[in-house]
Amino acid sequence: MKLSDFKYDLPQELIAQDPLARRSESRLMVLDRAKGTIQHRHFYDVIDYLNPGDCLVINDTKVIPARLMGFKEDTGAAIEVLLLKRKDDCTWETLVKPGRKARVGARIVFGAESNIPDEITGRITGKLVGEVIDIVEEGNRFIRFEYEGIFEEILDELGQMPLPPYITHKLEDKSRYQTVYAKHDGSAAAPTAGLHFTNDLLRQIEEKGVKIARVTLHVGLGTFRPVKEENILDHHMHSEFYMIDEDTAEIINSTKDHGGRIISVGTTSTRTLETAGNEMGHVRAVSGWTDIFIYPGYKFKVVDSLITNFHLPESTLLMLVSALYDREKILEAYEEAVRERYRFFSFGDAMLII
Repeated sequence: MKLSDFKYDLPQELIAQDPLARRSESRLMVLDRAKGTIQHRHFYDVIDYLNPGDCLVINDTKVIPARLMGFKEDTGAAIEVLLLKRKDDCTWETLVKPGRKARVGARIVFGAESNIPDEITGRITGKLVGEVIDIVEEGNRFIRFEYEGIFEEILDELGQMPLPPYITHKLEDKSRYQTVYAKHDGSAAAPTAGLHFTNDLLRQIEEKGVKIARVTLHVGLGTFRPVKEENILDHHMHSEFYMIDEDTAEIINSTKDHGGRIISVGTTSTRTLETAGNEMGHVRAVSGWTDIFIYPGYKFKVVDSLITNFHLPESTLLMLVSALYDREKILEAYEEAVRERYRFFSFGDAMLII
């Protein structure tokens, strides 16, 4: 299967730059696979498609302000660091720009008042210092941080939300790049399908008799890496950490046993469930790393339906969605979304595949 099989034309002005004032007022395209139909609704109407006895699975990861702007300690050159994976208390795998200025041994200062080195020490001082200790796969850097106090508090003060590069507007409210149910720190990007939910909508869903189960997958490097190989089978997915606890496993397995549907909120929840699922459609309580790559031809074990946003052309996310339905049908739906002026990507509108 070729990368170009997942290409579509998207006008630049349809890339959503800002979240809507009210989360659940996004538009919702509903694809009914059995009927082959498309409906145009609003996201708050999603409850109409959920039945008592179903289970909605959400990813409760929390985005950390993982984008740090700093200066080289000795020269004052500007360097941007994006935290990806925490290896231990002080060490992270990161993306660094520009990489040529971040050789092993380079020291980067964050929270400095000035990028001019001190006349006596010849160095810049700040609230946080990172030293590049290794260069690994695809040029990522391991950085060991030095600081006084609590790292998370320093990061909250100095860090910025790591918005995707196609969003050029400044995000005024950091909470809008978090789901209302975000709990476990660790993501470098939001599980954006969940951004449409409000606490009130979740309460209504539960009152209808739909169970809500929580998994955790910390969104990492794969979100920022485009597919470069024309043969998609040659693409390598980066691993991301996930967790499923006993309560969640019990809810999902009970739903399956009683004939309910598993409706996954987002591709991250989907990858978690399919990693942990067996051929019977059951999952177990487990934590670990997943690099599962889902593309057309994949047979889903756990997930029955999917809530998701509209994804970039030629992306692994679009491939996953195409695996759940028919690739040509998905591309036709995307063409209709363009005609109907849907908003695309992270702050955009949503799709429900039933």
